[in-house]
Amino acid sequence: MSDAAFVAVDWGTTSFRLWLMSNSDEILGERRSAEGMTTAMQTGFAKVLASHLAALSAPAGLPVIICGMAGARQGWVEAGYVDVPANLSDILKGAVRVPGEADDIRILPGLAQRAIEKPDVMRGEETQLLGALSADHSSGQQLVCMPGTHSKWVSVSDLKVTGFSTFMTGEVFDVISKHSILSHAVTDAQAFTGDLPAFQAAVVDSYNHPQMATNRFFTLRSGQLLNGLSATDAKAKLSGTMIGLEIAGAHSTAARDAKVVLIASGALGELYKAAFAALSIEFITIDADEAVRRGLVAAANAIWH
Repeated sequence: MSDAAFVAVDWGTTSFRLWLMSNSDEILGERRSAEGMTTAMQTGFAKVLASHLAALSAPAGLPVIICGMAGARQGWVEAGYVDVPANLSDILKGAVRVPGEADDIRILPGLAQRAIEKPDVMRGEETQLLGALSADHSSGQQLVCMPGTHSKWVSVSDLKVTGFSTFMTGEVFDVISKHSILSHAVTDAQAFTGDLPAFQAAVVDSYNHPQMATNRFFTLRSGQLLNGLSATDAKAKLSGTMIGLEIAGAHSTAARDAKVVLIASGALGELYKAAFAALSIEFITIDADEAVRRGLVAAANAIWH
């Protein structure tokens, strides 16, 4: 692989993604695993990285650009935060080199919102923003949605991040569906998609009546006891209620003319697409994998070219 130029890594809490990139920014090889920060803290970050590079027969000495939780306080080396409001280009200036390594390994910083009333942080999503908001999507007011265990909603104005909010939608859904009375309601539920009417109706209901959320949760159980609500519909309604609440909260503080940008992929991305459609919210979609990779490439080019 004589054309190999650098290595790009998205290192999450529980996931690891690596791309071997060429001089012309083409993908020469790819690796994915569950060796996120939690695992790497035990195994060793350098050891995990080296094993994946060896599996791709990557040339020795390639520079490495990393985003995500490897730069957290408990990660490989703390990369700190860039305070908002900030231009996305400011992220490139804050890359921290990993000490004690022969190769040039840099970790990108996260973003921090230090407002007393709504402090917030992100790691990894800032690189998705950098890659997603290219020249084609960079003008005007934008409200960027990045779904996940902790969904991020980011207000951007002409490539300047003016603020953001984290919604614990995925984690709260997991807790409620496994560790509350509603665990009985969703037992034996089948996989569902955003086309399911129960999901769409729940999105619209919770968006329009967010103050009724805890009541809507309980009706999933009582609906089974009294009206024969199926486990699959109950789980879909729980998901729709959670996502509708998230969208309502994000919209409540966004600029009225902000264009919605969804950075997502996979089944979760499809649910958010269906939710926006049910609410008649116009949006554009950018693949999450492509976004983070493009952001890492932009960082690599800024640092080493």
